[in-house]
This record gives sequence, structure tokens and C-alpha cells, in this order.
Amino acid sequence: MSAVYKDDQEDWMTVCLKYLLFLFNFLFWVGGAAVLGVGVWTLVEKTDYLSLLASSTFAVSAYILIVAGSLVMVTGFLGCCAVIREQKCCLSTYFFFLLLIFLIELVAGVLAYVYYQRLSEELKQHLNQTMTDNYAQPGKEAITLAVDRLQQDFKCCGSNNSHDWMASVYVSSKQAEDRVVPDSCCKTITPHCGKRDHPSNIYKVEGGCITKLEQFLADHLLVIGAVGIGVACLQVCGMVFTSCLYRRIKMEPY
Repeated sequence: MSAVYKDDQEDWMTVCLKYLLFLFNFLFWVGGAAVLGVGVWTLVEKTDYLSLLASSTFAVSAYILIVAGSLVMVTGFLGCCAVIREQKCCLSTYFFFLLLIFLIELVAGVLAYVYYQRLSEELKQHLNQTMTDNYAQPGKEAITLAVDRLQQDFKCCGSNNSHDWMASVYVSSKQAEDRVVPDSCCKTITPHCGKRDHPSNIYKVEGGCITKLEQFLADHLLVIGAVGIGVACLQVCGMVFTSCLYRRIKMEPY
């Protein structure tokens, strides 16, 4: 009788582990959708700004999350199949994919954190030069569009302030047609509105674009890091459940 009780207890534990893995896979799939969504949101929402950054770390972190999120959603389906079939080879494959995705998301989270630490210095060193040297220049259309959108979206003018444009290649050229700032600095854009730099006409007292872009990117990086590391921690639970179920199946007679 004790042997029968022991077998029933082992069966009960196996069933509990299976249900826990099913629950985990649901949460895992939802987490994968969140990771994928954050990656796509990061690239699509403000993709123009990427051309203003000196390094590609920000974009790389987002691409890593997109890849990881896609793998998570596929792996979640694989996990359900592995639990239903109760085959050790399926569980081993599932565990391998969990470990792989865990490492990928951990890398994305670490990259986001590292880039967050040096974001301010990078913007201070490169944004002003990028704006003043490349705005409205041949072959730099992407940067020009990015600068125009940056100044309109964040209601700013120049990297530090509107006076930065006085040292720009654009304002010094005939192309500017006596403008002192680009038209995108204007509160209401009209042709040649950049000729008048009064605070009532341009974003002169609202602050420079460096501070506002830094805050925007910092917020995005925190989201990328938090989601990446959060889902990675969730996967640790999945790997523990998978290992336990694997051992239970391995112990059962064939």
C-alpha cells in the first residue's frame, strides 16, 4: 500500500509540475510579446533620432530584444508541446532555448545599462557637431530630417541653445537665405520663419535639445533594460521547472 501511495504521490508531483510549466509558458509567451513590442516600439517610435547618435548600441539593444521576443513566442509553443508529450529530448531542447534566450536578453539588458551610463557624455560630445556640420548638407538628408523632427517634437532649438546655429555650416551658407536658425526652430513653421530669432517666434528659452533627447533616450533604455532583465529572471523559473519535470520523467519506468 505504501508503494501505491508513493507512486500516486510521484504522479501528483509530475502533474503539478506540468501545470506549473503550462502556466509559466503562458506568462513566458506574454513576456515574449512584451519584449518584441518594446523592441519594435523603440525602433519605430523615434527611429529618425538614431542617425544623430554616435554609436549603434541603442539600436543594437532594440534589435536584440526583437530577436529575443520572436524566439520567446516560438519557444513558448515548443514548451507546451514538450510538456504534453513528456519526452526528455523535447524538454532538453526547450531548456536549451530557454538558456539561449536568457543569455540574449541578459546581453540586451546589460548593453542598455552600459549605454545609459555614457549616454550624456556621448550626446555632449557629438550632437552639437552632428547638427552644425551636417544639417542641410548634400547626402545628409536623414540627419536633416532627424534634426527637424527633434526640434519640433521636443520644442527645442540647437543642441544647447539657439545660438549654436550661428556656428553651423548651414547658417553660414547662401542656402540659409539670411536665416539665423532653421525653420524647424519656429513655434509655427512658415517659409523663412528662421530669419527672426525672437523668443515669441522660436524655441529660444525652452532649453537645448541635448537635455531633452538625453531624457527621452534614458527613459527608453530603462524600459529596454527592465523588460530584458525582468523576462530573463522569469526564464530562470522556467528552467527550474523544466529541470524538475525532466528528472521526474527520467525517474519513471518506461
